[in-house]
Amino acid sequence: MDVRRVIAVALSIVLLPIFARARAAAATQPLIVCYGDSITAGLGLPYGQSYPDDLQRMLNARGYHYTVRNLGVSGATTKDAVANLPSVLRLHPAVVIVEFGGNDGLRGLPLAQSRQNLSQVITALHKAHIHILLAGITLPPNYGQDYIRDFDQIFRTLAAELHVALVPMIYKNLINVPGTIQPDGIHPTAKGSQIIANTLWPALKPLLKN
Repeated sequence: MDVRRVIAVALSIVLLPIFARARAAAATQPLIVCYGDSITAGLGLPYGQSYPDDLQRMLNARGYHYTVRNLGVSGATTKDAVANLPSVLRLHPAVVIVEFGGNDGLRGLPLAQSRQNLSQVITALHKAHIHILLAGITLPPNYGQDYIRDFDQIFRTLAAELHVALVPMIYKNLINVPGTIQPDGIHPTAKGSQIIANTLWPALKPLLKN
């Protein structure tokens, strides 16, 4: 008799119902969708180290019964956010964290276009009775003071006009903190992603039910 095979079979008999119950519970929990670009997707990070993963761990530790879904796509612009919005709406999430705009800015796209796209996303989520957290970002200093100022203002203006929760700058607590940015100078490390999750938490918490 293969003892290892017997043990493996026994463990599967014990653990499979546990995993099935966990999957069933997750399926019935309200959903938080993290909808964004490579920062949300966790570009360059090991599996499970993006800020949506950190938010899931924070929720679990604090007794909030939500499932976090990462819908980040590397390279996505606000135009992509509009185009892919139906896939978010089909999930019927309770909360959506909207994190777009960085790629628009890096490509020097017209700010009016980016603002209009974000407004369209937020308005559609509002109509679906979904809570929204708008996550802002800024640009490297070489993009010029005027362009950066106007870019940063997009998030504040939209949040005020459309009455949504806002974190104006998700990198605000990791600036000048060693080990938080990858060598590309743009994307957060695992440590940086954890700081982003902590930065988002105070604005996210009021949108949740415990």
